[in-house]
Amino acid sequence: MVRLYGLLFLIDLVMLVWAVIDCLSTDEYLVRNLPKIAWVFIILLFSPVGWIAWLVAGRPQPAARAGAGSQWRPGSGFPENDRPRARQMAPDDDPTFLRDLAKNRRADEEMFSKWEADLRRREEELRRRETKEND
Repeated sequence: MVRLYGLLFLIDLVMLVWAVIDCLSTDEYLVRNLPKIAWVFIILLFSPVGWIAWLVAGRPQPAARAGAGSQWRPGSGFPENDRPRARQMAPDDDPTFLRDLAKNRRADEEMFSKWEADLRRREEELRRRETKEND
């Protein structure tokens, strides 16, 4: 009987250590149902129920199929040095920006001159109405 309890204690201890290491090495965004720190406390304080709960309810589920579109993980993709980047250019060195700037300036000047002409026309109409009313 003592050997059975010793064996169960050893299994519990091994699973406890394994569950704590597994929980701590799992990425935070993959842990299910509770925050990672809560799982660590549950595993440590409520052995063997804690590590069994971790296996059932907290541990990340394996992907269903490898070819079925994996989830995005931080760090996947290009390493920082190999990341393709657009060439950074100051606005005053960029020919398309300067061309658009000149085009926008011409359009603004045309709109401004139309507004001025419309304002002059309206002022003239008001002056004519005032002179007709005063006569």
